[in-house]
Amino acid sequence: MTVVVPLPTDQQAAVHLLHGYLTDVAAALGVGPESCTVDQDTPVSAYLALDTHLPTHPDRDLALLWDERTGWAAAVETHSGEDLIVVDHLDDPDLLPPPHRVARFVRTLHTEGPRHRDPRHHRTATTHAALARLLRRRPNPDLAPGRHAHPAGIAAAG
Repeated sequence: MTVVVPLPTDQQAAVHLLHGYLTDVAAALGVGPESCTVDQDTPVSAYLALDTHLPTHPDRDLALLWDERTGWAAAVETHSGEDLIVVDHLDDPDLLPPPHRVARFVRTLHTEGPRHRDPRHHRTATTHAALARLLRRRPNPDLAPGRHAHPAGIAAAG
């Protein structure tokens, strides 16, 4: 018998909002939302598969990783199913940079190669409610300036 266990409300909101952000980033990179997965444990993290390879690693698929402590990182897949190899971190003061900045990071990786930067420490993982609040403050590029996304897809003034 299969039992569906609903996520706690705070966790559900955080995951929903993060999926929205990841969908925006995926679109900026020219891939679909099916390329995104979210790990709901604390710290919350995400994986975004890219259909490309870096010139420095031509035989390895490129992926982006995000977590709520350090933000975005670029990684290459291994052939053995081991952990991905992180090759660079997006050096951005924003934990949730606009999708066009993430896309620029990937373009720069292709043209200039990885810089092997250490991650920024943006925050300590706390609660799903705190992450949801942070994601709610993220401007929605499809809305008028000063408007923000909410879990139900309803625009509200910021």
